Amino acid sequence: MFSTALDFLLTTTLNLFTMLFLLRFFMQLCRAPFNNPLAYMVISATDFAVKSVRRVIPSWKKIDLSTLFLALVSQFLLQLSLLWLRDFPLSLAGQSAWAGLIGMSFLGVLRTSLDVFFYAIMLQVILSWVNPHTPIASVLNSLTKPILAPIQRVLPMASGIDFSPIVALIFIQMLNVSVIKTLETQLLSLF
Repeated sequence: MFSTALDFLLTTTLNLFTMLFLLRFFMQLCRAPFNNPLAYMVISATDFAVKSVRRVIPSWKKIDLSTLFLALVSQFLLQLSLLWLRDFPLSLAGQSAWAGLIGMSFLGVLRTSLDVFFYAIMLQVILSWVNPHTPIASVLNSLTKPILAPIQRVLPMASGIDFSPIVALIFIQMLNVSVIKTLETQLLSLF
């Protein structure tokens, strides 16, 4: 019972940190405005780690590699701690198990990246009905534009309704179910 509670706590905490680091990474990558409550929250929640890691891992061509690295470290710590809780013999594990651990970490970052965009699109759709002029609308527009704009070029609006968020959400879920789950199953076979 204690290990189940610890499993839940570690998974929730480290996935939340991964999401915050990736949200900060994508907000910088998409040049989202940082003068709103969402950006302040993300920066204040991640600054403790980003500032120290940024001294060691600098940005590359305006891409903040330190936040991406921290997301990967969070997922690595999560996968490692989950194996430890399940009494996996890490000291006896071969190189394939460590490769699988690193692969699962990369996969966790990819899955969480898809989740960031999924939730950003969902939140943008909901807020467009409730309060389209919310302070975080500019951040959501910046995050979702790289995904929605290509779909909007192919799929025009019908009677003033934009169906691109529905197509994007279906595509993201399809990637999650088909590609991510398949790779996860293959990587888990290494353990």
